[in-house]
Amino acid sequence: MYYVYILRNVSGGKYVGLTENLKLRLAQHNSGNTKSTKNRGRQVIAWNCAFHDKKLATQFELYLKSSSGFAFTNKHLLP
Repeated sequence: MYYVYILRNVSGGKYVGLTENLKLRLAQHNSGNTKSTKNRGRQVIAWNCAFHDKKLATQFELYLKSSSGFAFTNKHLLP
């Protein structure tokens, strides 16, 4: 399975990512081993979705990182 996920930190910042192991990836984010979230404090999973197909998961992750995906996230996933 491939997971597209959205993390939130205590200050409300969001991070969108893709992984095969959600628990391990969250631990990596919170231990400071991930460059993009290293200085953002503790992260929690705000939303995630599982995919069987890596290509679909990658496309959805890229969509969520786009401007229209950002708007979709704010309206439907994390209102």
